[in-house]
Amino acid sequence: MDWLAPLYPWVKALHIISVISWMAGMLYLPRLFIYHCNAEVGSDKSETFKIMERRLLRAIINPAMVASFVFGGALLATPGIVDWASWWVYAKIILVLALAGIHGLFSQWRKAFEADQNKISTKTFRIVNEVPTILMIAIVILVVVRPGG
Repeated sequence: MDWLAPLYPWVKALHIISVISWMAGMLYLPRLFIYHCNAEVGSDKSETFKIMERRLLRAIINPAMVASFVFGGALLATPGIVDWASWWVYAKIILVLALAGIHGLFSQWRKAFEADQNKISTKTFRIVNEVPTILMIAIVILVVVRPGG
């Protein structure tokens, strides 16, 4: 994996770009769900939200998540970048997997809206809307501060 070392700045830049794109979508999609809850089933407004949610997930969030994992994995594989004896990297990986789990949950909820079968309340969406932000803050602190590392 020594061939990754000279590419490190590029891989890091592409990882940051991917994560920013992923987070932008993860912060916006639940906000669309909140608005969608208030739209009458079958209305033009509801159908517009379906299109917006599907396009956001398929064109931005999904590809950005895949790119984040690819470039993040390349960073983890670059020799000398990660101190595998430090606990922060394992905590970061767990939090990233939790974020991916929330991504999967958002995908299921989008499908429920698509089928006009949403059972989730606006209040729940407002609460869940904060989860990606909290995970992002924790992940960034772990990566930048590297506690115990």
